[in-house]
Amino acid sequence: MARSHDSVSLSALARLGFAELSEAAANLAELAGLVGVDRAALLDGAVAADPDAAVEGMLRVARRDPAPLRMLFSDPSSRERVWRLFGVSEGFADFFFRHPDQLFVLAEPLSTFPTADDLRERLLDAVGASDGFASAADDAAIVALRIAYRRDLAAIAAFDVTAHNPVMIVGDVSAALADIAGAALEASLAVARRKVADTVGDEQVAATQLAIIGMGKAGARELNYVSDVDVIFVGGTADEETLSESRAIDIATRLARETMRGLSGIEVEPPLWEVDAALRPEGKQGALVRSLASHVAYYDRWAKSWEFQALLKARPLAGDPQLGAAYIAAMQPKVFSSAARENFVDSVQRMRERVMEHIDPADAPYQLKLGAGGLRDIEFTVQLLQLVHGLTDPRLRTRGTLETVDALVDGGYIGRADAGAFADDYRILRLMEHRLQLRELSRTHLMPRTPAGLRVLARGSGLADSGDAIWARWEGVRREVRDIHTRLFYRPLLSAVAALPEAERTLSTEQAHDRLMAIGFRDPAGALRHIGALTTGLSRKATIQRHLMPIMVRWFADGSDPDYALLAFRRISERLGDTPWFLRMLRDSSGAAESLTRLLSSSRYVGELMEWIPESVAWLDSSDLLRPRSGAALDEEARAIQTRHRSIGDALQAVRALRRRELLRTAMGGVLDVLTIQQVATSLTEITDASIQAALRAVRREIVPPEDDALDFAVIGMGRFGGAELGFGSDADILYVYDANGLDPQRAQTLATRIVAGLREHLTDHRVPLDLDADLRPEGRNGPLVRTLQAYAEYYRRWSLSWEAQALLRARGVAGSAKLIEKFTRMADGIRYPASVDLQGTREIKRIKARVEGERLPQGIDPRRHLKLGPGTLSDVEWLVQLIQLQHAHDVPALRTTSTITALDAAVEAGYVPEESAELLRAAWLLSSRLRSAITLYTGRTSDVLPTDPRDLDAIGRLLGYPDRSASVLEDDYLGVTRRARRAFEDLFYG
Repeated sequence: MARSHDSVSLSALARLGFAELSEAAANLAELAGLVGVDRAALLDGAVAADPDAAVEGMLRVARRDPAPLRMLFSDPSSRERVWRLFGVSEGFADFFFRHPDQLFVLAEPLSTFPTADDLRERLLDAVGASDGFASAADDAAIVALRIAYRRDLAAIAAFDVTAHNPVMIVGDVSAALADIAGAALEASLAVARRKVADTVGDEQVAATQLAIIGMGKAGARELNYVSDVDVIFVGGTADEETLSESRAIDIATRLARETMRGLSGIEVEPPLWEVDAALRPEGKQGALVRSLASHVAYYDRWAKSWEFQALLKARPLAGDPQLGAAYIAAMQPKVFSSAARENFVDSVQRMRERVMEHIDPADAPYQLKLGAGGLRDIEFTVQLLQLVHGLTDPRLRTRGTLETVDALVDGGYIGRADAGAFADDYRILRLMEHRLQLRELSRTHLMPRTPAGLRVLARGSGLADSGDAIWARWEGVRREVRDIHTRLFYRPLLSAVAALPEAERTLSTEQAHDRLMAIGFRDPAGALRHIGALTTGLSRKATIQRHLMPIMVRWFADGSDPDYALLAFRRISERLGDTPWFLRMLRDSSGAAESLTRLLSSSRYVGELMEWIPESVAWLDSSDLLRPRSGAALDEEARAIQTRHRSIGDALQAVRALRRRELLRTAMGGVLDVLTIQQVATSLTEITDASIQAALRAVRREIVPPEDDALDFAVIGMGRFGGAELGFGSDADILYVYDANGLDPQRAQTLATRIVAGLREHLTDHRVPLDLDADLRPEGRNGPLVRTLQAYAEYYRRWSLSWEAQALLRARGVAGSAKLIEKFTRMADGIRYPASVDLQGTREIKRIKARVEGERLPQGIDPRRHLKLGPGTLSDVEWLVQLIQLQHAHDVPALRTTSTITALDAAVEAGYVPEESAELLRAAWLLSSRLRSAITLYTGRTSDVLPTDPRDLDAIGRLLGYPDRSASVLEDDYLGVTRRARRAFEDLFYG
């Protein structure tokens, strides 16, 4: 014996998880003596979450009656069950202390969980029930019921805590707990029937129908070890001639109250749990029992959204099975039709937020159930998705959270990764909750706040090796759950789908043609073909498209060109094929689907580029991805491209692809109001700069041999390009200049000419044209395309006209030799910022302006609608600003800028333009610029003329932020703004 005692040292106890070693050693010695088992043998199989508590609990039982434990400790299997159960649950230790004779339940292991029928039969036997009536209605019957319940609960818990992988059986444990709760309700109802029959007679009680409907976790078979059991009572009469319905409801109400008292009233054996009927119609203020007809009337007329959500889990739990089935049959259709109510999704989302608001801040970090990342986040998310989509998909009409997650992923409503994470995290959270409640058999949803408590949870759940590790596991689950909840619960598609009219939730061939025409499609037959191509088949892709299509068709119809939008969407979908992220992002992302429909229905320019660059859809997941990349970043990428490609053709093909991609990014950002008109202009200019710079590097490397490397060559931006004021579809006005630097002049001219030809060849892009327009060069189209710096200087000194000096006001070095650009800029400054402008030059500028207005406007065009040359439009503002620059920039450095708006601001600051006039001119210039870009975005073609078709005007107006059907408002605004700007222009330019 001594050797046995010595072999169980304090260090050995420490390795088994004991904390109070000396006390544990003494307790073990006493327990060994009471049960007649060697201490070393006693510790064989001593695996416990809290070994100290296990020994203390067993010792208390043994002091009272050692025989049951002696019998259990004689077998290794039952000994392990005792250690594990007593180690995880002081509550069960208390129960067995009160009733040591019930320990026999741990003698044999459960091979599987008992069925609902088995449990019901056992608990009914405990109260001697026959034909629904208990043999007695005294306190002893209630005590017998509660003892039998806890005995069978202990068997379930023993199976749970000895499982090899308890996480995977969480669902089965919860189902068994719901089944035993239903059995307890059935047995308590039998006792209630006997008690009420003692006053009203067996016949009336037998004729009274009472169905107990399980709600919440009890209805879903997801119950905890200790939880309120939510119920609704439905009453009625089995025979109207024997018992009137009103009398039956009275008796049923008494039965319901006695049933509740039998489970939660104060008796010698403690209560089991609270029976909560607060989910009934009108809550605690409403009648405890109603007839089925009364329930139906309430839900038809008065029920709120949350009450329908509560009905998702409803299941007959006890009482009259026929009445319970009738209740479910009457309620289920109403549950899913509730999602069509106005603001349904918002109300559910707000309800979840209210739950969060009422959490005690001190408890928030520990809340397994109600807090952020807890069970409620999973349950609310799953239930909202289920309610919204279950209206049209019967497969989603399930009760349990895990089975609903499976149904949602099978139906394509959520992604497999999110579903898998949600299911895993739900099981982990429920396992933690089970272990915490087992501790004292008390209702709790809070993580332990002490290291010792966390250690016990880690050991009892098997989820971690230490208290710190279980807390880290909890934090990781919380973060993951909260992230998925936030993405899915606030998914914009949910509100949109819920708000769809009944007729648009499904698209039947018979009605779809007329419906598509009614909501704005010009070619409904073509639209039907596209929809069919997208949604036909059994693939997951087709399944998700079927879910997306009703709401996306509605969003397409809200746009300017739904027919083109649907066609473009089909092409993009086909280009992306089975790419997993595409449809998942549209389904799950915050606003991506709606943004895509807006883009495609608003802009052919965007749609055509997206067809070629379908991966651009991914940018819709974040507004940051729609912001332009800097000029430096573009230049760096272009240089990297050139190092990767050997041939000039391959390199510049990649540069053209870069340009298209960034033009698309800018266009998407512009249409979705991520960018202002100034940011769009800057972006388009930097994209063009980077493209020309890359092309010039490649062409020069290809054409100029090393021995001629002294040749300097540069590209000078002119016009709106030079002013960094490009819009979509704008030409790039440029000049070409070179400096021989000692090379043979003819050789230098030949090389420079070949460089120009190479630039024009390799920058040609038939998909998104980049027109390098050199018409502003000396002598215009009659002059040579490229000149030396000296030739430019000589020409401007001897021959240039006033308009050519005016054109140089927008000159800006774009690409090529920095030294040559600096020389050109110095030369240009001497011409565009003269010390004085003679009166004749001023008159010539004004004469040319008047001639341009008369000669350059296309025939048959209303001058007022021309955005560039019309009165009060771009040319008026630019010519006025440029005249002021020619006259005063020599003396006012702030006027030395290529930007029209910056120069206008400087003119106001210097006192040359009144602020009121500047406001009118600025507004006209910006509106005309925005309209030019909007026309290109909408039509995919460049035009300087404001359309007359109201439909086109309306579409362009939407791009500018006008509401639907604002064609006349846009037209009036434009004509008014330009009319007022023209008056200000005439006063300042000709005055």
